[in-house]
Amino acid sequence: MIRARLRSFMPPFLPTSILIVLIALLIGCGGTRPFVAPEPLPDDRCAIPQPQFRKSRNPLADGFDKQFVLQGEQCFDLSRHLRRLAGRPKEAYNVNAFDKVDNSSWFTNRNAHRRLSIEEIVRGSDTGDGPDTGKPWTIIRAKAEGVTPGFTIVDSRGDKYVIKFDPFGYSGSNSGSEVIGTKLFYAAGYNVPENYITYFHPRMLRLGDKVKFTDEKGRRRLMTEADLTAILERLEYGDDGLIRATASKYISGKILGPFRYEGTREDDPNDLVPHQHRRELRGLLVMSAWLNHVDTKAANSMDTYITEDGRSCVKHHLMDFGTILGSAGNGPQQKSRGYENNVDPPALFFRILTLGFYVPDWECVPDTVEYPCIGRFYARFYDPGEFRPIYPNPAFDNMTGLDGYWGAKLVMSFTDEQLRAVIAEARYPDPEAAAYLLKTLIERRDKTGRYWFDRVNPLDRFELIHTEDGGQSLHFVDLAVETGLESAEEARYRYSLTRNSVEVIAPAESGSEISIPLPDLEEASTRARPDGFPQAQWEVTLQVKRAEGEWSKWVKVYLHAEGTPPQLKLLGLRRQG
Repeated sequence: MIRARLRSFMPPFLPTSILIVLIALLIGCGGTRPFVAPEPLPDDRCAIPQPQFRKSRNPLADGFDKQFVLQGEQCFDLSRHLRRLAGRPKEAYNVNAFDKVDNSSWFTNRNAHRRLSIEEIVRGSDTGDGPDTGKPWTIIRAKAEGVTPGFTIVDSRGDKYVIKFDPFGYSGSNSGSEVIGTKLFYAAGYNVPENYITYFHPRMLRLGDKVKFTDEKGRRRLMTEADLTAILERLEYGDDGLIRATASKYISGKILGPFRYEGTREDDPNDLVPHQHRRELRGLLVMSAWLNHVDTKAANSMDTYITEDGRSCVKHHLMDFGTILGSAGNGPQQKSRGYENNVDPPALFFRILTLGFYVPDWECVPDTVEYPCIGRFYARFYDPGEFRPIYPNPAFDNMTGLDGYWGAKLVMSFTDEQLRAVIAEARYPDPEAAAYLLKTLIERRDKTGRYWFDRVNPLDRFELIHTEDGGQSLHFVDLAVETGLESAEEARYRYSLTRNSVEVIAPAESGSEISIPLPDLEEASTRARPDGFPQAQWEVTLQVKRAEGEWSKWVKVYLHAEGTPPQLKLLGLRRQG
């Protein structure tokens, strides 16, 4: 808790009285006002000319920028601190009237919108069955430097794949994580490559003409058969003589380089929303925390110029999930991964402040790893609010409670059966490891849901229903109950209704009913004034309470009348973040 407060540090150099006045002014800007649905954003899949390739930034320079420059700028951003202190942070720019994200070149609503079948979630982004293992592969590119080597091959069908290997002694670690991450992020709604588990014999490999590679000494030169043999000797073989690997199919379209988690792409006219203010990138933090996706740097993304439905535009992808869950590039993740940034000034400052007596949570993580193919991945030490990637992420730093709630809905949309089916696709060599991973993912999922559904009212999926007497009622779903986190019998709901800010129904409880009766329009209309409102607007305010707990934050649902005779229609909603 103290570390969290240190991370949200507010500059102390302003007198308290000035801060109070400024905060009061921010709060005073609110007040009762009619709900106005935001203007829809232009479709970002409109045809555009091909942008230029943009190479990835130098990893060291990018890490320094995110770790020190960005954090320093945020530390002295007074308006940012004031807005957060006033409870009015800058919300995401690309949400619609119902606080959701529309489909775009970045994101497609999938499992949380319509639960995918087991067949659909297993298929994911795959359009085939991986590289053809019945005929030779031609190596067109290779790397020997680093812990694990890799190839780029062309199979007999002419498809290109990047072939990546597990660290020696950790068979299934990176490859299993890659496949699981690919399928879960795709089902959540993100664009990802096609990644397959493949097994092949070394004799299938053919060295192409004039293949250049970087050797272990960092020299760029032509690859020889001796080089290929040396690389193959570093790999782990199964009892059948086959090598297990991840085959990552080249993303379709023209490669444009990675996207960044801040700003916009200048040569893409469709890219209008600063990336740090896109909800799907802010809410990605919640998915990343659940899956321990610590390496969310820009280099693990890719933009491509694609043609779909006769239109050519930029499509944005997440990629490289081999180091999620508990695996790293050379074995299990470090104990501190997911708990602190690579360089973490607040954590370091707190250790100094407490003279070293403070023991961070990750110090309790076991030194030994029970399942090598899973690595260090636990539910016991998981805190959804304390997750930290290797380097700070500008979109994550701007995440608000509403973004977190949106991300939690993605996480909670996955059922136990879906997770079991996805893990089976990883084809782990140890069945006990697969069972452990399923148990851990379920526990971390439920921790994620409880954390965010306790902080933002989880009443959702509002719809108007016609009653037998010709009236209307407002129906909703309690996501905490639907996902099994809370008991329906212990839930109580409170609601009130106003028309143009005039009370029509005083705060009342509906017990455990998830349907709110709405009054006769003509009768209620005689009791409200239209001043300052473009049309008659109805506001239903709802809260929920569990057992003997406190009433939750509110969610306000807005309606207006249409047609003859008039009927209420949903206009939008607001949530208390």
